[in-house]
Amino acid sequence: MNAKGHNRRQGLLGLMLLGLPWSLRPAQAQIMNSGQLLSFEAMVQPLVQGAPLREQDVRLNAPVLAENGSLVPVQVQVDSPMTAQDHVTHLHLLSQRNPVMQMAVFALGPWNGRAEISTRVRLAGTQEVVALARLSNGEFRYARMEIIVTESACVDAS
Repeated sequence: MNAKGHNRRQGLLGLMLLGLPWSLRPAQAQIMNSGQLLSFEAMVQPLVQGAPLREQDVRLNAPVLAENGSLVPVQVQVDSPMTAQDHVTHLHLLSQRNPVMQMAVFALGPWNGRAEISTRVRLAGTQEVVALARLSNGEFRYARMEIIVTESACVDAS
């Protein structure tokens, strides 16, 4: 294959991606933190970027003590009417200590009916976990809690 064919294929791929919603685009790598403890501001500001941020309307439920950091159950509920005009668009689960800060992102909308998720996460030791909800009006709401982990997971960045 010549360079012209490769460039054409890259151009077509770029045009195709422009038309896709954000949630359907290919994943991109995140910066690894190598286990350092991040401040709350360092965790949320890359996502919030100066938008209004309030600690309200979000409930984060997880065990305070997790015996094994490989499978920590987490539930997040956001008080939202979930109408076309007023709904949660994204829920982010953020980790203070994991090699990759953003553990999960969930795309939501009025079709969900309720703004809640339930999942399991890996935690690299005792740390603060943040549930960050982006609303359709561009504002953010959050809840945070410290989870004590007796046996860490993902210390080798796996």
